[in-house]
Amino acid sequence: MKSNSGIPLQYQMFMALVLGAVVGLLVNPGDISLEDTERELTFSIEKAPDGKRVTLIVKDPTGREDFRKSYASMSALTTHYPLLAPLSHTTQKQRSITQRVRITDRLVRIIEDVQEVSIQYSRKLDGRVVMTMHKAPTADGLAKEFPEWASFYREHGSGWKRRIAVIASFMGKTFLRLLNMVTIPLIVTSLVTGIAGLGKSSRLGAMFGKTLIYYVTTSLLAIITGILMVNVVRPGVGADLPGGGGVVSGPGEESIGGIFVELINKMVPTNPIQSLAGAEFLSIITFSILIGLFIIQTGGKSGETLRNLFQSGFDVMMRMTMFVIHLAPIGVFAFILFATATQGLSVFKTLAWYMLTVFLGLVVHATLTLPLILRLVAKRSQAMSPALMTAFSTASSNGTLPLTLNCVEQNAGVSNRVSSFVLPLGATVNMDGTALYEAVAVLFIAQATPGFAVGLQSQILVAITALLASVGAAGIPHAGLVMMAIVLNAVGLPLEAQGIIIAVDRVLDMCRTSVNVWSDSCGCAVLERLERGKD
Repeated sequence: MKSNSGIPLQYQMFMALVLGAVVGLLVNPGDISLEDTERELTFSIEKAPDGKRVTLIVKDPTGREDFRKSYASMSALTTHYPLLAPLSHTTQKQRSITQRVRITDRLVRIIEDVQEVSIQYSRKLDGRVVMTMHKAPTADGLAKEFPEWASFYREHGSGWKRRIAVIASFMGKTFLRLLNMVTIPLIVTSLVTGIAGLGKSSRLGAMFGKTLIYYVTTSLLAIITGILMVNVVRPGVGADLPGGGGVVSGPGEESIGGIFVELINKMVPTNPIQSLAGAEFLSIITFSILIGLFIIQTGGKSGETLRNLFQSGFDVMMRMTMFVIHLAPIGVFAFILFATATQGLSVFKTLAWYMLTVFLGLVVHATLTLPLILRLVAKRSQAMSPALMTAFSTASSNGTLPLTLNCVEQNAGVSNRVSSFVLPLGATVNMDGTALYEAVAVLFIAQATPGFAVGLQSQILVAITALLASVGAAGIPHAGLVMMAIVLNAVGLPLEAQGIIIAVDRVLDMCRTSVNVWSDSCGCAVLERLERGKD
């Protein structure tokens, strides 16, 4: 794909990617190291109803909760925190002890975004690493909600380096908003046009069945790859997961059956207009498929009029999409600059074995499994560089959809009839990278949780739940982290263990989103081959 400058878009985006990373590392303000201190902290222990699992709650001198973490048993807790051993002999439901604890090796990082200010605070408490994240919409809000950080923020916040990061965040989010602006109209017009162009409703059923088989197969292969990597690398063995204030809330109380019912409910909109306004993609896809199907069933002048109307709408949306696509290098530069400016290289040092396991699983799936399917079934290769780099920088499958559609049609020669059906569906339900990531993350937490047996039954349960949760995950940044609560709950692991994963989730999110988009585009090539052979 050539731009007005004559340089292929993928090269422009690669240069923007590298330049953004370099500038971001130069801008990166780094961690701020604080002096050692001693504080009075209150340690409280709550017992679960089963009488076995216990939760440690630590509060600061003001009474505000500093962090919490669950353990399989009291002995597991006292192994990590020997100072709490006296509490193990008491019998009351809630026990507490106030102790002066030495806090050492304190590192603080301030991250300022367009719409949020956050302070990531890691330190060693009685020899154990603890991480907490405080967030507020504005700097004033941070000072009001967490007054103990007000003077620290006034001294270290709002420097010129952080202003550059804020500007980069604004530019990147503006580009993503432009992509999201065209996404829903593009999905509706492309799906309706593609399905109405099939000519027979029976062909829709055949294509849907093949697409679904491909999506389930590749997602399961991704999950199996992730589980194998966890068992080989064993990243959680010997790890000490810190607690944190950054626990992600999510639908963690749902069973597998509940997840399935929720997916069905999302597929059937009660109000299609509300679904369009709320960007409920499963509902939008279902309604668009039904419109295309009944255009075929209606036929005649009415059917032809609607078919032409949606085709005209699709042509206009593709022209608008091309305008947005040519801004992609600016968006990629801004996103990468912000990511490296706020996280720096330290993000790769935290939880190194866990990140390596996820990365190796994604690499194997993206460079071995999917190319083999592409070569053996589709008998072709794909030119997807612009879409993959946009997916990497934005961490959004839905936001990348316009560019993915353009790449598979213009660069790979896939027909619009196939791409307009397969890609919108894939951006919503086909999440190979997310499924692999959730399986690895949950088993990593399981390995690091004292007293938790990571047996075959648990791993099978993780595989099934991760598959369903990945289907329900939205194609937006960090959606997989929220859906992970379902998988953790299914196997009985504490949700608090997610706190530390937040620190490195953005980098992994960028990688797994690229795999999601790559799998969708490979699915297009496979379906194109099968449909062309049928024709």
